[in-house]
Amino acid sequence: MPRSASLDANHTHTFMKTTFTLDNPKIKLARQVEATKSTINKYIKRERRKELPDGVDFCDFACKFGDTEEGAAPCHLKDVFKLIDAAEAKGQTTFYLEIVAVGGVRQKS
Repeated sequence: MPRSASLDANHTHTFMKTTFTLDNPKIKLARQVEATKSTINKYIKRERRKELPDGVDFCDFACKFGDTEEGAAPCHLKDVFKLIDAAEAKGQTTFYLEIVAVGGVRQKS
């Protein structure tokens, strides 16, 4: 199966910049959190399926997480779900997440 769009000249893909709201009264909070995590996983998988240009070894992700866009702090991709769980535990109903796919190059030693 051929891969779809490739990285641009700056080795960046599209990005996800979203303020997620978890305040639907008809759906339990835990289900809303799981749906949010599923949406994030779909984005990550879609970006990893895209063709990589020459000189790029893998698709890496630059992430920011916070209560608002202005208050978002950089974090690692593996910590995103932990931060979402922490926001759920605090009873937080909104949070901002930014994920930008960037081309990564392995360091040769």
